[in-house]
Amino acid sequence: MSEPRPERDFYADVLETVREIPRGRVTSYGAVAKYLGAARSSRMVGWALNGASEQVPAHRVVNRQGELTGRSAFSTPDLMEERLESEGVRVKNHRIVDFARYFWDPCVEMEIDLS
Repeated sequence: MSEPRPERDFYADVLETVREIPRGRVTSYGAVAKYLGAARSSRMVGWALNGASEQVPAHRVVNRQGELTGRSAFSTPDLMEERLESEGVRVKNHRIVDFARYFWDPCVEMEIDLS
């Protein structure tokens, strides 16, 4: 008989994952959710990021089409775009230009430890 797995805190796991996104790269809410084993929970990823501190680079998480849908959660409507552009990510009309070039997939880039 296997040992039961300890309870996981989904919001804490989201924040931990997002902290790993390198400067100048972006990922999607769905990619974070999939990495955490909850592929249909992209909205929960967004909710977790709404309360994130400044130490969490929430500006690096966009929707699956590269749109800055979370921009309204920042202190000013342009702050998300400004932060991305300061890292070298091109944005036009609230969308990442050449999204595939900047996309960082946690399922490829990280190993998950669900212990």
